[in-house]
Amino acid sequence: MAVDATPDDRELTLPPLDEKIDHVRGSAAGRLIIEYGDYECPYSRQAFHAISQVEQQLGGNMRFAFRHFPLTSIHPHAFAAATAAEAAAAQGRFWDMHELLFHRQKALQDGDLLAYAAELGLDLTAFERDRASITVAARIRRDVDSGLASGQVLGTPTLFIDGVVYRGGYDPPALLAALATTR
Repeated sequence: MAVDATPDDRELTLPPLDEKIDHVRGSAAGRLIIEYGDYECPYSRQAFHAISQVEQQLGGNMRFAFRHFPLTSIHPHAFAAATAAEAAAAQGRFWDMHELLFHRQKALQDGDLLAYAAELGLDLTAFERDRASITVAARIRRDVDSGLASGQVLGTPTLFIDGVVYRGGYDPPALLAALATTR
């Protein structure tokens, strides 16, 4: 379980959101949660469900961005799942694939990922080409590098609220309380 941030942690920040690169949804006027996550991590899946509930409760009055941080040493399918999300993003379907990957976390083999792309109606030839591309690998590496550069992303999920690392719980009540605090 995560612990509350110490005063020193509160001052450590993350590079700002890049609207042209980051996967972001929600109101620009709302508080921003950035998650560094891993599609094969059960704790990232818990955070996925909690953040979805918070988004619903706040009626879109928050922003959410997801950055990849596949822990490949313990999650052998995490990188492949991240490439599937990015390949779907190339066809405008990142969030749909993002949800499928977390809902079907125990089935992340290559055949499963291709089946999810088919289910979403993606161009499968382009999907497979993009998954294997240097561009997709570089996009994932960009997220990993930004997490490492922050000095705060050591595992998943790691959350930042308005650019500041958040070390509290990632259940809906804890997240709602953190978002309700003054900026």
